[in-house]
Amino acid sequence: MNRRAIISVSDKTGVVDFAKSLTELGFEVLSTGGTSKVLTEAGIKVTNVSDVTGFPECLDGRVKTLHPMIHAGILAMRSNPEHMQQLEKLGVTPIDVVAINLYPFKQTILKPDVTLEDAIENIDIGGPTMIRAAAKNWQDVAVIVDPNDYAKVIEEYKQNNEVSRETKFALAGKVFDHTAAYDALICNYLRKQRGEEQFPETATFTYEKVQDMRYGENPHQPAAFYREVGNHNNTIDAAEQLHGKELSYNNINDANGALDLLKEFGWEVPTAIGVKHANPCGVGIGKDIHEAYLKAYESDPVSIFGGIVALNRPVDLATAQELAKIFLEIIIAPDFDKDALEVLTKKKNIRLLKLPKCADANSSELLDMKKVAGGLLVQRLDTKLLGDELKVVTDRAPTDAEMEQLLFAWKIVKHTKSNGIALAKDGHSVGIGPGQTNRITALELAIKYGGENVKGSVMASDAFFPFSDCVEAAAKAGITAIIQPGGSIRDEDSIKACNEAGIAMVFTGMRHFKH
Repeated sequence: MNRRAIISVSDKTGVVDFAKSLTELGFEVLSTGGTSKVLTEAGIKVTNVSDVTGFPECLDGRVKTLHPMIHAGILAMRSNPEHMQQLEKLGVTPIDVVAINLYPFKQTILKPDVTLEDAIENIDIGGPTMIRAAAKNWQDVAVIVDPNDYAKVIEEYKQNNEVSRETKFALAGKVFDHTAAYDALICNYLRKQRGEEQFPETATFTYEKVQDMRYGENPHQPAAFYREVGNHNNTIDAAEQLHGKELSYNNINDANGALDLLKEFGWEVPTAIGVKHANPCGVGIGKDIHEAYLKAYESDPVSIFGGIVALNRPVDLATAQELAKIFLEIIIAPDFDKDALEVLTKKKNIRLLKLPKCADANSSELLDMKKVAGGLLVQRLDTKLLGDELKVVTDRAPTDAEMEQLLFAWKIVKHTKSNGIALAKDGHSVGIGPGQTNRITALELAIKYGGENVKGSVMASDAFFPFSDCVEAAAKAGITAIIQPGGSIRDEDSIKACNEAGIAMVFTGMRHFKH
């Protein structure tokens, strides 16, 4: 028995079979604490680390493996004669396999009742030290932090009595991925506990891969989807896919846009959101989800084709029958009735996503990040809707009905790409003009889509009016009230134009640029 392995894992998945295979290959297995107990109970001969170090575990297990008898065995370079002579002189046996995964810090801090003391106790010290040492000496040591790699290591030992350099190098790389993410979690948790600035001098974020994607925005772009670490049960990564092919890069981006807008309406009234290319194309509220969807669909039946629909009520049979009439990429809802599923699953390609908390508001702690060449833009998520107060700035105040529709339109325009205009009437969007180079063009586009429905509608703009031209166009189209941030040096021009046309105007004191 001339080879040693040390195994100490918090995730016990597959560890018994792995240790058994190593002993069959002639390895002596060293272990500690809970892992040693599991292996011993499985009938595997285990040498306790304390028997190798000649020093007992102490300080409630904080010190177990931090000892030269362990680390010299890991770090000794087999190709260096002086290293090997020192091992022989010191009575140290080389360690060829290090299988360790770390204390469950992430799982600990995600517990709703976690204390700082619990979190601190789940910061691993000996584990990261050993796996980093093994990864540094990768030419001689196979280091495993992922149970999915057990089988490959065993197979190579069986085939070649050794693990290849290529495999060892790959395993070493996984170590530093693992420890970098682990340390970033600790760093960000402790920063939060200290109440420090959201934007530190250096920033490291931890995300976990959900899936590799077929491609990105375009077929020639490789892509993957990563999940932010945290207790988020109202985001797209938490959805359960009930039917349909795998989500694409664009699907996930567009679905996220649909959910963000749905969250503005919450659970108060049945609401249906239609989104195309991450922009709203139809929004409706009603006495039930069937009526809400019909209003959303009628808002823009052309653009919603091939889009995404998000609903804040379970999909019933009547709604499913309407949804099945057109091609949709995705339907997101808190649930689907059994007979609704029977209708919708007949459509092979539609993705059905169940997300019980889909209309819960986003946490204000979430960050919004945009990658640019050579850098990263980071901001807090836009979770506010209005400024300190709504201010009527025209001679005529909006009626109660107009104010209700103005706030409805304001929610829509918040999630419309700038420059954006949203027109609304009777609890549904009438026309939406997204992503234009100026506000008058966005309004003209919204009016064009709205057609005859524009007359008697209200208008929301994502930013202030620098000129009176938007008001004049709105008056000509029959729009009766306007909501906008205000704050332009030319506010008086638009206010005057509103007064002349009998249009009510409200300032929110808050803009919502979206790029």
